[in-house]
Amino acid sequence: MKLSKEEALDMLIGVGIFGTGGGGDPEHFGKPMINWDYDKGRMYELIDPKDVADDAFITCGGYMGSVKAFTSIGDLLETWEERYELFETLKITESITGKKVNHLVPFELGGVNTTVMLSLAARAKITTIDGDGLGRSAPETQMISFVGYDISLCPMPVVTRGGSIVIVEKASTPALADEIGRFAVVNDGGAGANNHYYQTGAQLKKSVIPNSISLSIQIGSAVKDANKSGNDPIDSFIDITKGKILAKGTVSSVKGEDKAGHWHVLATIDSKDHEGVIQLVIKNEYMMLLCDSKPVVMFPDLICLHYPDTGYGVMSADLREGMDVVITAVPAHERLRYAGSTEVGKQAFSPERYGYPELTYKPMEDILKNLH
Repeated sequence: MKLSKEEALDMLIGVGIFGTGGGGDPEHFGKPMINWDYDKGRMYELIDPKDVADDAFITCGGYMGSVKAFTSIGDLLETWEERYELFETLKITESITGKKVNHLVPFELGGVNTTVMLSLAARAKITTIDGDGLGRSAPETQMISFVGYDISLCPMPVVTRGGSIVIVEKASTPALADEIGRFAVVNDGGAGANNHYYQTGAQLKKSVIPNSISLSIQIGSAVKDANKSGNDPIDSFIDITKGKILAKGTVSSVKGEDKAGHWHVLATIDSKDHEGVIQLVIKNEYMMLLCDSKPVVMFPDLICLHYPDTGYGVMSADLREGMDVVITAVPAHERLRYAGSTEVGKQAFSPERYGYPELTYKPMEDILKNLH
């Protein structure tokens, strides 16, 4: 399935919502990249996971760094014509394995990390899987469905924006490879590309979040059409995802910092619909919603913030005091939930990773049921 430019731009609206505050800015990063690629004659092409050969060789990848590093594309487009770090990681993978990569699968849904993989596939003249490892965005490389299906993160080549190359051949704990890669990118340019989760087509069919890119296109088109027709775009999002509107309110405080390659923030939302204090725990993405300090929605379930007038997604780096938002929630895909329930997934997805070691994940529908 070759994407028209309009479909690619609709996708950005969808991944901008599904990105749960992270994954890169779709308007100031993803959109210029799509325009650039299509002007260069590149076209993004998807393949349905069910159509992938069982013996195909597939790799995953994307860029890593704080969301603050991916708010604007600046002069990168010209630079990437000469040196595209993602292409370098792909070539390193092929050198390590002695195999030709047949298809690419994005790490996550996001304005940067979905688009850059589509662009890489177009440059390498291969196809992108219509799917990803999360059905959302996540701040760390081990937070992905693949870990629950015995697909190894390593080896993981990392190429930094500054030009360093680090290959994590093996890591003793689920989060260590990410921490090593993040140390490299933070200290050499602020961002970098990686390639990982080498897998066969047979493995992919069991583990990937399927058809998430085409779903993002559907969401983007519906939100765009609702804006044009004067309908509520957030209702359109809820109708398709079967999600839930949790609150409408105004951001009253945003406190945090950019630290160790992540944007760590606690944001407070004032809402007339709720008597309690609503807070968002952010580590690049919206990881947990609290009401009166009690969890309401937790990673990997999706917490989405929308601009009330357009329904578009709000990037966590753009949160400001006085901003009006609508908060929705969508259950994570069953494959991502399963991955989080495995022994390795419990370590990889643990609330400890975003500052709450005392908590254990509970599905949003179970928490919400007990709140009423």
